[in-house]
Amino acid sequence: MADAPGFELPLLLFAGFRTLIDDLHAELARQGHPDVRPAFGFAMQAIGGRGATASELGKRLGVSKQAAGKTVDRLEQLGYAERADDPDDARRKLVRLTPRGIDSLARSAAIFETLRANWVKELGADRVRALEADLRTMTGGGFRLDVAGWFAG
Repeated sequence: MADAPGFELPLLLFAGFRTLIDDLHAELARQGHPDVRPAFGFAMQAIGGRGATASELGKRLGVSKQAAGKTVDRLEQLGYAERADDPDDARRKLVRLTPRGIDSLARSAAIFETLRANWVKELGADRVRALEADLRTMTGGGFRLDVAGWFAG
């Protein structure tokens, strides 16, 4: 098999990412979370279990404080996040996940397990493990939440 042109690699990687994310959101919609969008998932991950200020959220997502604030506004409207007083600093507001937000993240984790199992069924466990190991090697082993900011920038 001949080598593919170099430009295909990022497109294929993105297509794999997009396929997983689209399948995730279709299943989340079936499970009662039809309004969750990919950017919201990244934002909820960035908020995390301890919460974050809008400034912290913006930094984690690679977007402005204003853009992060708009995302939080939408998450609040949909019932996935709330603003609360910061117990360490009365001048600040923390963004925290609501039980609905926590539920969507828990369901996402379970759905990703199912999606990975589908890849294992199609490609084989050894190939999926090798793919994951190779991607860890090439990416330094970590992942970032600033995808939205990176695409916009």
